[in-house]
Amino acid sequence: MITVILVKPETAGNVGAVARVMANFDLTKLVLVNPQCDHLSQEARNRAKHAQEILQKATVARRIPRMDYLVATTAIAGTTFNPRSPLTPSQLAQKMPIKGNIGLLIGPEGDGLSIKDILRADFVVTIPSSKKYPTLNISHACAILFYELFNKAGNIHEVASGKEKEILFGYIKKTIAKMKFSTKEKKETQYIVWKRLLGKSFLTKREAFVLMGYFKKLR
Repeated sequence: MITVILVKPETAGNVGAVARVMANFDLTKLVLVNPQCDHLSQEARNRAKHAQEILQKATVARRIPRMDYLVATTAIAGTTFNPRSPLTPSQLAQKMPIKGNIGLLIGPEGDGLSIKDILRADFVVTIPSSKKYPTLNISHACAILFYELFNKAGNIHEVASGKEKEILFGYIKKTIAKMKFSTKEKKETQYIVWKRLLGKSFLTKREAFVLMGYFKKLR
């Protein structure tokens, strides 16, 4: 199940437009985190067209909900060693399964997602665009992203749950804790790299359990 999560959306029309695009690609679950506009306003409803039900059933939340996987979106591509180092929508679609609770984080129209929100995600996706004007309207960006995911919907497999990943990362952390590093920062970096590497791979349940067994033996 893919959940579209709009963080602090500012314009009701954009929320309605996103709902319309969701309906175009069979997405139904919308979460609005601390919205700065009324998603049930006439402006939103006019832009949503035949996606009224998505607006009506949208959940308003104070914080980003827990998911098995979180995918953050950004218009700012980072470097190889930057938390913003992203995939393209096409690369995301190749990796991402359809089963499992997967959240697509879409930031505010003005500033986009904060670094804090991006760091919460398993990985980041960006849409290649002009360097002179790289920022797309959120509904336009969603249309591109949703199309790529919809186009690859046949690639279905069952991913490890958030709880199973949490257990695996616990084993990894305990294993790293017993290893010697020259500095505390290098030890922390090891854990961060492992977490990001495995997050980007969209582990299946079987893969997660195999890795749990491996790290158990290392302990």
